[in-house]
Amino acid sequence: MAIEDISFSLQPGEMLLIAGASGCGKTTLTRCINGLIPRSYGGDRKGKVLLHGRDVAEMTLVQVAQVVGTLLQDPERQIVASNVYNEIAFGPENLGLPLEEVHARVEGAMLRLKIEYLRKRETFTLSGGEKQKVALAGLLAMNPSILLLDEPLASLDPASAYEALEIFRSLADEGKTVILIEHRVEDAIAARPDRLLYLEAGRIRYLGGIQTLPKELNHTQVKLPAQWVVDRVKQQNQKIEFIASSPARQDAPVLARFENVSFKYEEDLPFVLNDINLDIRQGDMIAVLGPNGVGKSTLVKHAIGLLKPTRGRVLVDGQDTRSMTVAQIATQLGYVFQSPTHMLFAPSVREELSFGPQNLGFAAEQVEKSVTESLATLNLTGLEEYQPLGLSFGQQKRTTIAAVVAMRSKIIVMDEPTAGQDFANYTRFMEAMCRPGKGRESLLSSTFAASLFITHDLDLAVTYANRVLLVGEGRLMADGAPQEVLKDFELLMRCRVRPTSLLRMNMELLPKTGQFMPAEALAAYSSGK
Repeated sequence: MAIEDISFSLQPGEMLLIAGASGCGKTTLTRCINGLIPRSYGGDRKGKVLLHGRDVAEMTLVQVAQVVGTLLQDPERQIVASNVYNEIAFGPENLGLPLEEVHARVEGAMLRLKIEYLRKRETFTLSGGEKQKVALAGLLAMNPSILLLDEPLASLDPASAYEALEIFRSLADEGKTVILIEHRVEDAIAARPDRLLYLEAGRIRYLGGIQTLPKELNHTQVKLPAQWVVDRVKQQNQKIEFIASSPARQDAPVLARFENVSFKYEEDLPFVLNDINLDIRQGDMIAVLGPNGVGKSTLVKHAIGLLKPTRGRVLVDGQDTRSMTVAQIATQLGYVFQSPTHMLFAPSVREELSFGPQNLGFAAEQVEKSVTESLATLNLTGLEEYQPLGLSFGQQKRTTIAAVVAMRSKIIVMDEPTAGQDFANYTRFMEAMCRPGKGRESLLSSTFAASLFITHDLDLAVTYANRVLLVGEGRLMADGAPQEVLKDFELLMRCRVRPTSLLRMNMELLPKTGQFMPAEALAAYSSGK
């Protein structure tokens, strides 16, 4: 059973948070609510889903869509228009509303989300976070009575995520029914949900309030506030062994260099990057933080040669990227795109992972070994013959990472590596890739000379990085060890990076620990419960 014996009811003005690990039934449940089950997916559905007293199975999808507005976790799958204004207007226009009403709804949605500045932009030029905001604006313009939000925070910078949560709360307070599906429970509880529905193996494990940590919640499956995790570890009397990664070294060999790099996409547009000077050195494990649309992806696309500087130069292995092909650079840097659909093309996961190593000239046995190791590390074993584009978003994301891991370039660059991943999965592969063990190096340090990941998840930087780049207004605002860069809370907030409970606890305990640690490891130093 994908889901079994699920019963609950929601009232107007109520917000329900749904959480649980991948495979617990969240997606199946949402498809039952928005009518895709039983129409678009097979299987045997029993019981009823009632919307305002009407059975979903007896309603057309057009009728359901006017009641339930669904926001997908991957905005790439939801955006259909080439222009932002037209994208937001698409839904109301298809409802046959008068032109004046369409304009009023579009303007209202943009104003509510503070994205008026995007109205004339082409959608393909938007960052992942900007696309998520535009998709949400299109949903609000439809004015459904029930909002079904599937990981709406995945592509948003921390400040935008909290602004979105406040909007969700205000919509509920105005009488909307809000269903929020999130792995990031710590963030989601800022919206003050009325109840939490926690799923395990297709069944309701917990349904109730979330003022304190319910005993039914597994802290290894969903992301919880640091103090809750510390308390749970202490209650269970767990002994956590923590082995820190090696610190970044200023005297290590330079693998890639940015020299006075400035860049703009068109002559009459402002610069996206301004005078960037940066060295990527052997042993670096770099987290790149900053708000949506600030130039983080643009920065790393210069390193892999997809973009060339308007001014200045980028050197990879001592060569100017202007004189190198993308294929030549690929032997030095492997890049995981933010959206899986920008990378996936092969008929099977195995062929997807084999493509890069084969084109880089790996011997057959090397290809097989590299693919097998990548499958295991990214928890994809058993999916080898599946079609990548038929997988879930989270599985697609792991497939793209595995494809680049299999190439064994000198530097791996990952754009939002944990987007769409449940907490258990992303912890598993980040631990496997980044954390050394007894007598062994981490996968990243043993396979790659350096790694760099763009993320909106500040706790990834706290837990795994040995160096942090803080980007704001197209400039490098800070560059250094996590303990130094992340202690400046004022600068973080200026760059729309909100300090998390894990960062605050690490800063408080740093005199005892001497290093940043995950919450489980901090339990040994905390004087709490």
